[in-house]
Amino acid sequence: MLKDILIEQNLHWKNKQHTYVKRELLDKLISYLPLKQIITITGIRRCGKSTLAKEAIYHLIENGVEASNILFVNLEHPYFLEFRHDPNYLGEIYDAYLKLFNPKDKVYVVFDEIQYFDQWQVYIKSKYESSDIKYIITGSNSSMLSNDLNTLLSGRSLNIHLDTFSFSEFLDFKHIAYHNEFERISNKIEIYKAKEEYLKWGGFYEVMEVADESIKKDILLSYVKNILYQDIIPRYNIRNSEVVERLFFYLLSNVTTQLNYSTLSDMFSVSDKTIKEYINYFEDVFLLKRIDRYHTKTKERIKSTKKIYTLDNGLMQVASKNSKNLGNALENWVFTALNRENEALYYLKDGKEIDFYAQDTLYQVSYVIEDAKTKKREVDAFSSFSNIATKKSLITFDTEETIENIEVISIDNFLLSKSEK
Repeated sequence: MLKDILIEQNLHWKNKQHTYVKRELLDKLISYLPLKQIITITGIRRCGKSTLAKEAIYHLIENGVEASNILFVNLEHPYFLEFRHDPNYLGEIYDAYLKLFNPKDKVYVVFDEIQYFDQWQVYIKSKYESSDIKYIITGSNSSMLSNDLNTLLSGRSLNIHLDTFSFSEFLDFKHIAYHNEFERISNKIEIYKAKEEYLKWGGFYEVMEVADESIKKDILLSYVKNILYQDIIPRYNIRNSEVVERLFFYLLSNVTTQLNYSTLSDMFSVSDKTIKEYINYFEDVFLLKRIDRYHTKTKERIKSTKKIYTLDNGLMQVASKNSKNLGNALENWVFTALNRENEALYYLKDGKEIDFYAQDTLYQVSYVIEDAKTKKREVDAFSSFSNIATKKSLITFDTEETIENIEVISIDNFLLSKSEK
């Protein structure tokens, strides 16, 4: 049975190859392949971690590595469920592979969704030290592939964090050219339609593949339920699963807003501490993320009121009270884009508020600014924080202009002008 599963999961052994949309992080992954270090790929469920690993497999084969020297194992397969408490079973999987082939030279082993096995890092460490095996491991839980791994394998792993498809990857999927100004002008109608779709439905590949919006929503809801009931509730032995689910969907309905733990505590009849723990769990599986209010003192940033965002716009469509507020959707989209590139991302508030601050740039987000009051409100906010950053960008859905020293730029040009080749 085990050998059957391995043959079924390793189509490259039979010279079968799928065509995938190239992800932007593939080149980075390829650059890590010659190194000794273990490669970890983290990201939310269904964001494409397995596919990215398979793209690396096909790269290796195209560059002369024997297909039989590469083992891919999806540890989420039901067959492995009874063995998940025995990390030594990972060795039995590898032994079964060796009985199928007698590989010479370096072997590449991909363990997909490795967090399903308890104490997996102990097994990986033992093999890392004593064998010529290149490990690529993927997981949908940030702490299990960072804290646990770093404890045992300090300095011996390199991490790649994968998000859902970016807008430029979404355009690649749709075969819409955008790499220079000529292409963006020539395809402006197609790009406009694409950004309307991405604003609403985000970048999960299976959601992108279907046209029917009710099916898109069903897929997203199934993702959320699977994450809550497979990755969070059992792992942390949470008895009151109803509170976890209700809290998550409530937060999803209120993304882009400031959190008040006391209010949430009263609302859900649990302690502040429990609310914070549950939100930590949501962050750990990449569903939500909080950002701090900026302060020059680290201690003050840590104590500050947080704002909450989701890591894919499509998830907003399954919120308990799905807001039709396009401004909130656009702000969340800008968050996902900035979050990919900035570890230090904050908001500013001191009377007036700036949505984001990163790398000497203030970012304000407004879906439209045709209304004079709206434009004045957004522009005036910058003046309150002119001593903090030298660059200012006001990101809109479709408006381009310059107001004083503020760049007003549409979301597509903001994202795609970085992609010029």
